[in-house]
Amino acid sequence: MKKPMHSIKIYHNPKCSNSRNALALIRAHGHEPEVVLYLETPPTCPELQAIIQATGGSARALMRSKEVVYAELGLDNPSLTEGALMDAMLAHPVLINRPIVITPKGTRLCRPPELVLDILPTP
Repeated sequence: MKKPMHSIKIYHNPKCSNSRNALALIRAHGHEPEVVLYLETPPTCPELQAIIQATGGSARALMRSKEVVYAELGLDNPSLTEGALMDAMLAHPVLINRPIVITPKGTRLCRPPELVLDILPTP
């Protein structure tokens, strides 16, 4: 029996194999996370800022550069500010890389999905 553990959140895209595999690993370790379908319910600006800060990275580090809209918007321009990159991610959630998992032990972009194991609490 899996215990609800809403202290774990996954920003999830069911079409992404990395995202599906990370979710499966979380569940296999006895947790039932809050699943955020971020393409339907994107994070707010403060949420995205908190995620970026918690990962210790940058907005660029959480962007999907392979998306068509990335090239269309010229997001490869190194002079773009964090704010400009975040604005693009908020306007086009498909630019947010996935899966992003938040647990009491940390926040991480789980690519490859096995990275989630480092931040899962002991059940």
